[in-house]
Amino acid sequence: MGAFAVLAVLALAVGCRGFFVNPTLTAINISPANPQVKLGGTLPLSVYGTYSDGSTGVVTSGVSWSTDTPTVATFASPTSDVLQGLSLGTATVTANAQAVSNTAMATVYIVISSISISPTNASITQDGGTASFTVTGNGTTDITSGATLTAQLNGTVQTAINCVYDGAQFQVCTDNQAPQGTYKIIASYPGSTLSATANLTVPAP
Repeated sequence: MGAFAVLAVLALAVGCRGFFVNPTLTAINISPANPQVKLGGTLPLSVYGTYSDGSTGVVTSGVSWSTDTPTVATFASPTSDVLQGLSLGTATVTANAQAVSNTAMATVYIVISSISISPTNASITQDGGTASFTVTGNGTTDITSGATLTAQLNGTVQTAINCVYDGAQFQVCTDNQAPQGTYKIIASYPGSTLSATANLTVPAP
């Protein structure tokens, strides 16, 4: 009876294992979501996965990495999770794991002691006008590619004013719904609490 009981338990164990299916990876996210790495520095990245059974966790194997602009930011090899900052600007980072992929926008920045925006005064028409701005750090370094511009009116961020970097400058324009007034265009930069402000006037039509 003892030997029979052991065989029965083993058979049951094998049968139970036959019903178990390893959960599959259904989605991944890169962490940090918006990587910021100093020029000449490095930043380790991670991948968090969501599985078919609803569980989540760090994906530690089978992850490959790449960027669309390796002259700005790159990895030593596809299996390295350490992002290297080579030149100022932005690069799209892609992570692949088990046929699932996701991207994040990485910014390579410098440490700045001053920031300015030019011009400091501009005007655009309410019906889709456009004004161009550049951002400078440490007096002479063009840091427009890594900067962020927001538009405020009376202390409130205005989404009707769009700030889009075109590869050389920020193009600031209205979507035909921006109320008239004098906006504050605020420039900020990764790794710094400094900001610079310009005035943007949207006159009455």
